[in-house]
Amino acid sequence: MTRTRMTASERSAQVLEAAIRAFSESGYAATKTDEIARLAGVSQPYVIRLFGTKQQLFIACLLEVCARIEEVFRGAEIAPGADAEQGLHALGKGFEVFLAERELPLVLLHGVAASADPIIGDHMRERFGRMYQLIGELTGADTAQSRHFVATGMLLTIMTAMQVAGSNAIPLPWATEILADLRTATTPD
Repeated sequence: MTRTRMTASERSAQVLEAAIRAFSESGYAATKTDEIARLAGVSQPYVIRLFGTKQQLFIACLLEVCARIEEVFRGAEIAPGADAEQGLHALGKGFEVFLAERELPLVLLHGVAASADPIIGDHMRERFGRMYQLIGELTGADTAQSRHFVATGMLLTIMTAMQVAGSNAIPLPWATEILADLRTATTPD
């Protein structure tokens, strides 16, 4: 059997995917680069050679997660001539894709938690701001509408992290009530 070697970019993507998985489970402080290397099937020195420090690898994961959110938002099917509410509804449907990829919201939350680190915090604040601005650009939403959309998205992100929303949710009455209310509130007339 002939084995084909991965390209450097394929190997880098493999390590990044393993890092997202590891950071989603343990957070920034508790995750070790040797654990990421084991998950990726490479050596720990190779992980460091690719990304430098654990901090740089974590930032790469945050940027990947934020890029994925932006990709989902940009891919939302907003009808030509749609008003802000219709546009936000389309973005909200796209956000379900992000929540289904449970590791992504967890890394986002770990990024928020690690924002006390000046370098991580600078990246997190910049990318969060970009996502917030993108909402208004794509939908024409005003500040109040964008703020409400972000607040709802963060509520869903937290609920997904707690495993009461998204795939494999634990059905709890309070969570079911919130999710039903959100569905009702976001269903267009």
